[in-house]
Amino acid sequence: MKLRRILGSISSLATEKLSSSSYSSHCPSRQIFTARSSSSQRNAGNKLSEALPGDRIKWASLGSVRNSRFASGFTPLQPKPLDSIMDLERAKTKSPEELTSIWDDYHLGRGHIGITMKAKLYRLLEQRATECRYFVIPLWRGNGYITMFAQVEAPHMIFTGLEDYKARGTQAAPYLTSTFYTELSETKDLVFIRGDVVFTSKLTDEEAKWIMETAQSFYLNDSRYKLLERFNKHTHDFEFKDVLQALDMPVL
Repeated sequence: MKLRRILGSISSLATEKLSSSSYSSHCPSRQIFTARSSSSQRNAGNKLSEALPGDRIKWASLGSVRNSRFASGFTPLQPKPLDSIMDLERAKTKSPEELTSIWDDYHLGRGHIGITMKAKLYRLLEQRATECRYFVIPLWRGNGYITMFAQVEAPHMIFTGLEDYKARGTQAAPYLTSTFYTELSETKDLVFIRGDVVFTSKLTDEEAKWIMETAQSFYLNDSRYKLLERFNKHTHDFEFKDVLQALDMPVL
C-alpha cells in the first residue's frame, strides 16, 4: 500500500549519526523553587501501552505490530505536581517575565527542560490536539536525522523514537515526556512546561528542548498545522518530505 511505502522510504532516509553535544552548566535554584527533583522521577519502566491507530500503522509500516489504538490506555510518567516544584504563594508576587526567566534557568542541566507559553496558545494547542494527537518529527544529527514519534495526551506530550517503536511495538518506552502546568494560567497568563528526558543516552537536553518547541510549533503555526492535520486526517496525502522542508532540512 502507498502508506506502507511512504514510511519505508522515510526509514531508509533516516540515518542516526551521533554528534557530540555540550551540556549546560548546573544552574543554582532560586528560592521560589522547592527541593531539587530526583532523577528517579524518570521511570523508564512506564511503557507506551498500545499501538498506533490503524491508519497510522499503515503509514508507519510497523509490520507485525498489532492494530489497536495507541492512546486509550496510556499511563504517562507520573509528573511532579507544580506545587512540589514551585512555591506557588511566592510565585504570585513575581511578574510573568520573572517567572519565565526563573523557570527556564532553574531546569538547565538537570535532565529537565523548562519552557513557558501564553495561556491562549496552550488553549489552541489543547484544542487542536483533541483532533490531531500524533505526529512525526525529524531530529537532525550529523549528516542525517532520526525520526521521533509524538503523541499528545493533554496535559502531556510524549515522544519516542520511531525506529524503537517499530522494533518494540507496545513495549517501546518514551525518550522524553513533557507536562503542561496550567495552575497560573489565569493569574499570570502563563502555562509552565516541564520536559523530562527519560533516557539521557538517547537525547541531550538541547535536543529535547528543540523537539518540544518544534512539536508545539506544528500545533500553533497555521501553516505547519496543515501538515499535522494531513497526517492525522488525510494520511494518504501526507508526504514526509513536506515536514523536512518546513523545518529547512534537506531531503536526503
